[in-house]
Amino acid sequence: MEDWTDAPDESDADLTVDSEEQDMPPGDLQDDTPRNGLDDNPRYRFLPNFHSRFLTDDRAISIYLPEAYLTQPRRRFPVFYLHDGQNLFDGRTSYVVNRTWHAGETADALTRDGLIEPVILVGIANTGVRRMAEYTPTRDHRRGGGEGGRYGRLLTEELKPFIDRRVRTLTDPANTGLGGSSLGGLITLALGLHYPSTFGKLAVMSPSVWWDNRSLLALVSEAKPRPALKIWLDMGTGEGLRHLRDTDLLHRRLVLRGWKDGADLQYLRVPGAVHDEDAWAARFDQVLRFLFPAK
Repeated sequence: MEDWTDAPDESDADLTVDSEEQDMPPGDLQDDTPRNGLDDNPRYRFLPNFHSRFLTDDRAISIYLPEAYLTQPRRRFPVFYLHDGQNLFDGRTSYVVNRTWHAGETADALTRDGLIEPVILVGIANTGVRRMAEYTPTRDHRRGGGEGGRYGRLLTEELKPFIDRRVRTLTDPANTGLGGSSLGGLITLALGLHYPSTFGKLAVMSPSVWWDNRSLLALVSEAKPRPALKIWLDMGTGEGLRHLRDTDLLHRRLVLRGWKDGADLQYLRVPGAVHDEDAWAARFDQVLRFLFPAK
């Protein structure tokens, strides 16, 4: 999504069984939409209209379960929540048709190779014209925005409890990740700093540090005590010198606050990578390996 401008309750229904609350059919798109492998995948669930009392627009939620979810019916799994959910799995819904992160296939391959633990992926679709407002933690005097706090309440007070009641999840912050790219990277770090008791792992990809005169840097400095977060941070060298310098500055600020490279922080400058879904897809495997390594 390009915005790179200055401008467990055991009694609740599980997703693998039928119930009155089971409104997440696989691949529930329009009848005339070409089918793909997701439509018949029993591990993929799609909720087209998730309603929030905090924000005006409903949004689609996609859930991709690991293979072990079906074969180990008593096991619970970590969860990775990801913004811009329409770009993760299904090329029919992606911002650029057929260009996705291939998130499900990548997670499956890494799990089969024993490189990551099985993880549930949850995609939260953006709402189009309101994306900038919802993915920004502060209000910019020229561009507006600043509804990230309400978006955070949707995630923490509505969506996560919903998922935890209906899917076999590990609910603690050490097993709950949040991630996104661009403005999605910006809101990920901001919400991670605000909700460290909910999200313990963050994927901050190509973050829009420029937003509101780099107000994100102040949020990092003001978060006291330092939250116990494991943070992946990256930027492509083809995304522009200004954005590379901003992300270098963010990295230095995190280190200054006590995060340690190679331990609870990983910063990757990706040679030649630009600001698009293909670039984020190409390094999503590294994100998963850092945040959800096999135990």
